[in-house]
Amino acid sequence: MKDAQGRPVTGAIRWKRFAALSVPAVAGTAVLAVAMANGALAASFAVSGQQFKVSADSLTGEGFAQYGSIDANARGELLPVAVTGIKKAEMNNLCQSVLTTLPVVGDISLKLSAGNKGTPVQANELFVDATQLAGDASFENIEIGRDASTLDKGPKDAQGMQDMFSQQADRMSIKNLKQVAWATNAGTFKLSGLNMKVLKGKHECF
Repeated sequence: MKDAQGRPVTGAIRWKRFAALSVPAVAGTAVLAVAMANGALAASFAVSGQQFKVSADSLTGEGFAQYGSIDANARGELLPVAVTGIKKAEMNNLCQSVLTTLPVVGDISLKLSAGNKGTPVQANELFVDATQLAGDASFENIEIGRDASTLDKGPKDAQGMQDMFSQQADRMSIKNLKQVAWATNAGTFKLSGLNMKVLKGKHECF
């Protein structure tokens, strides 16, 4: 397998923030097969070539789990992510934005907002495959450094690869959430006061 520049794809995927997640240095198709067999692929679909930004005044959740994993796009490229799984989540003043640059037209922003009129956004069995996460966080009964394959506080399928680093907690909250992600999955996702706009230029959440 080769990348867009024609160079062979080999080597390990490294985690600075969550540490110790690695994938054997083999051909891309073999990596995907191994990842699928071990439940390492995070999203249940091929992710697009665009990341999106999410912000919220606050995120509160019950049943929190977080571990390193891998997404894949339609070209078979592997994308390291930090998967956050939450059984029940609420978000106030949610914003989601995607920025696209088109020939001739230039920058186009798709921007969505919800949960900003006193009724929070609600999600069950929520999974977010993120590459960046920032905010003021607090956790209740947190376990840090647990084997990712033994997680049991998050959603049913919120488990990573055996021997890999993870953390989990009974409850969590993040204020001033800012996140960059490849994918989001949820069993249910209720967006009160939904407002979606397509705007010319850069109009991102942050």
